[in-house]
Amino acid sequence: MSRGHFDSRFWVALVLVLVAVGLRLVPHPPNFSPIAAMALFGAAVFDRKILAILFPLAALLISDLILGFHDQMPAVYGSILLIELLGLWVLRSNRGAARIAVTAVSSSVLFFLITNLSVWAFSGMYARTLAGLVSCFIAALPFLQNGIAGDLVYSGALFGAFALVERNLAKRSDVVVG
Repeated sequence: MSRGHFDSRFWVALVLVLVAVGLRLVPHPPNFSPIAAMALFGAAVFDRKILAILFPLAALLISDLILGFHDQMPAVYGSILLIELLGLWVLRSNRGAARIAVTAVSSSVLFFLITNLSVWAFSGMYARTLAGLVSCFIAALPFLQNGIAGDLVYSGALFGAFALVERNLAKRSDVVVG
């Protein structure tokens, strides 16, 4: 792969991550956001693993500086970090559509489980009993539905746009000038 091709891929990936952050700032249904998809995407496409982890987390932090913080932030950031690790493990070497879709849904479920377990354990909104835990998860089911829909839509958009650009870059590099 030529140096120019690497630079182009990097900048395209970075721009797509920044676009995803920008989309988080526009009004959207609860949990229908690009954040988990951005984490999967960054983990899968940035060549350097440290960038694959740090760029999406930094982008999330930037948007949170604008939107504000809440007491569940450790669970949210921990979930996103785990989603990035899932992306590194599952999507780094194979970014087929079915694999992306299954990983996106898995990310939604992971985020749902971790963040709602945190709400149950630390918010004081639910009794710290099995019944309270069940109530917490039942109350959060609409958020899971929105999360799955958002993760599928945004994963498709991010990975699809990147695949189109990669294909275009490959066609350009096949052209010989002379």
